[in-house]
Amino acid sequence: MKRIILIGYMGAGKTTIGKALSKRLGLMFYDLDWYIESRMHKTIAQIFADDGEEGFREMEYNMLHEVAEFENVIVSCGGGTPCFFDNMDYLNAQGETIYLQAAPEVLAKHLKMGKVVRPLIAGKTDEELLAYISESLEKREPYYSRAKHILNVDLLNTAEKIEESVDEVCRILNI
Repeated sequence: MKRIILIGYMGAGKTTIGKALSKRLGLMFYDLDWYIESRMHKTIAQIFADDGEEGFREMEYNMLHEVAEFENVIVSCGGGTPCFFDNMDYLNAQGETIYLQAAPEVLAKHLKMGKVVRPLIAGKTDEELLAYISESLEKREPYYSRAKHILNVDLLNTAEKIEESVDEVCRILNI
């Protein structure tokens, strides 16, 4: 039984690497945010608007405990998932956790290019976005760094770089 759990800040490439890894290993891939949206029949933005961040985090906690019980899966967690409740301890107990680590400038660039609306950064200028990421990352790093493995993903700008990262995950996990 395999459970590979990808954590890291939004825009780090958890979904991108998770999908590529899923294809390579023939394992099911679950993006926790997508799973929540599917189960709740609401977007993450709608959940934030209706229930606030606290309500979302409670829902996320419950859905995490469903997804992380699945067998032979790759799970991509939301950026804040490891930082609430006992989630990081739980994730480490459930499988191989990998922190996809990237510099704030790289994350800001990825998020500016992204098409997905993210409630926590909506409406921020480029400068505000970089400051927000830097501040958030500093607070989240103590949680992220508790992952069993850390992979730097500063360069995920080509298909080749994505494949190299997938190769590195396979090497780290001996698979």
